[in-house]
Amino acid sequence: MPDYVSSPISPETRHDLCDRLAVALTRAGRHAEIHSMQLMADTGLAHHHVWLVRDAIDWVARLPKQSQLGLEARANLDYQAACFARASESGHTPALHGVLAPCAELPRGGLLVSAIRGRPARLPDDLPAIAEALAGLHTLEVPPPGQHPPLQAPRDPWAAMCDEVEKQADFLDRANLAPEVRRRIEAELTALPQRLPDAEPRLISFDAHPGNFLVTDSGRAVLVDLEKCRYGLPGFDLAHASLYTSTTWDLVSRAELSPAQVADFYRHWITATGFDGDPSVLLACRRAMWLWSLTWCAKWRASHRHSQDAHARGEDWSAELSDEALIAHVRGRVDHYLSLPAITHVQDEFRTLEGALNTAMN
Repeated sequence: MPDYVSSPISPETRHDLCDRLAVALTRAGRHAEIHSMQLMADTGLAHHHVWLVRDAIDWVARLPKQSQLGLEARANLDYQAACFARASESGHTPALHGVLAPCAELPRGGLLVSAIRGRPARLPDDLPAIAEALAGLHTLEVPPPGQHPPLQAPRDPWAAMCDEVEKQADFLDRANLAPEVRRRIEAELTALPQRLPDAEPRLISFDAHPGNFLVTDSGRAVLVDLEKCRYGLPGFDLAHASLYTSTTWDLVSRAELSPAQVADFYRHWITATGFDGDPSVLLACRRAMWLWSLTWCAKWRASHRHSQDAHARGEDWSAELSDEALIAHVRGRVDHYLSLPAITHVQDEFRTLEGALNTAMN
């Protein structure tokens, strides 16, 4: 088991969660093949993860704390199972091995997926590998519309993204923003185009920040966190993998990329996919993903002090669900991204990147 999975969570929490998982595994007829389990570090707001040691390939149990898509427990598991099943065809995500139904011990159930032995991504060195991993996902054949469910597949992915950002923007009023910060965010929201040139939807992760990748000894990047996949615009993934608000999020993989490094990342993806579309589409997706991230920060700031939902339903950003150190880290990042210096930094990058990206595609 990699050393980075050691957990800072209290022994009481560790044993309680593992004991409840053991009961669920026994009920599902899977416990006999598990030799030992170890609760992994609490690094995300949506899941606990438990490493399961087996004779064959080890597994990881993904145990939801909430549904970021606002789904009920069973629907959330079905959605995530579809994410793993479809994305694994790319060769850059873990395989799905089973679903643990919601039960008294695990009210939101869990998924069993292949454990990936690798290290956290190092930026900018691993950007080409991340670009290839995303290209593998984005070039998968898209099934006919009748086979899209349960994954989201909006008829107009751009309009759907703008609508999602607008809904999250409702939280700006409760986020205690500095007046100039609020003014700039509102101006950026207003400037988003109503329509984009034709862009073909593909299977995307919608959560491709560098902290969600592990890199194997062979140099292959593996996207290990899949719960928000949808049929949408690849530009959203490219943005999420390389925006300042993404590359400086994770404690281990954090880095501040230059516009030239970002343009080089896009160029690797363009070469891997054969993309020959309008670069303005990629730039618009980048702005929209940044605004999605900022409005999510406002949403989290306004929501995380709520008590957790005792009925384990849908979305739940309560700080009670996560380790105190994780919440402190998230609070620090949210405060920074909603600050005037951070917003100015990203706006300056957009102006520089436009020319660099146009050059990269010519």
